[in-house]
Amino acid sequence: MHPQKKIKIALTGGIGTGKTYVSKHFLDIGIPIFYADQEAKKLYSSKIVMDLLEDKYGELFFTNNKLDLSKVADYVFTKPENRKEIEAIIHPLVMNKFEEWTNLQNSNIVMMESAIIFEAGLEKLFNKVIVVDAPFDVRIKRIKDRDPHLSEAEIMQRIDTQLPQEEKCKYADLVING
Repeated sequence: MHPQKKIKIALTGGIGTGKTYVSKHFLDIGIPIFYADQEAKKLYSSKIVMDLLEDKYGELFFTNNKLDLSKVADYVFTKPENRKEIEAIIHPLVMNKFEEWTNLQNSNIVMMESAIIFEAGLEKLFNKVIVVDAPFDVRIKRIKDRDPHLSEAEIMQRIDTQLPQEEKCKYADLVING
């Protein structure tokens, strides 16, 4: 007998839409959540990623032999092709971690929370995609509250690297207002 195939749901939306808040409601009803951003941050401090970045970029992202995530962010948010280069390194590793994590879950339904499901072309890996949406001014306030060190220009730069919310909502199987 084959093990039952798990239903995989992506929970996505632009920065500041309320994905994490909405994800807690899914946790409350027993759906395990894989937080892709948290996993990516862990991977950035792993030897494999640091070695890959050093092999490709030399010391560009390092300060005193330590990976400086602010340098990675500056690089990623400067040009779309820079973002694609870094994503080509990190996304396959995050998805491998998601698959490993999925196989360890007892639930028949699992969920990944990630802001860039559509941007990374990952939507086809999920049975359903839920988009969390929120008004633009609410998003800006949330981002400022969460990341007060970011300037208005940096916030806009990050928003501009993501697919517009209207597009995400068009492609969604379900839209939840966060």
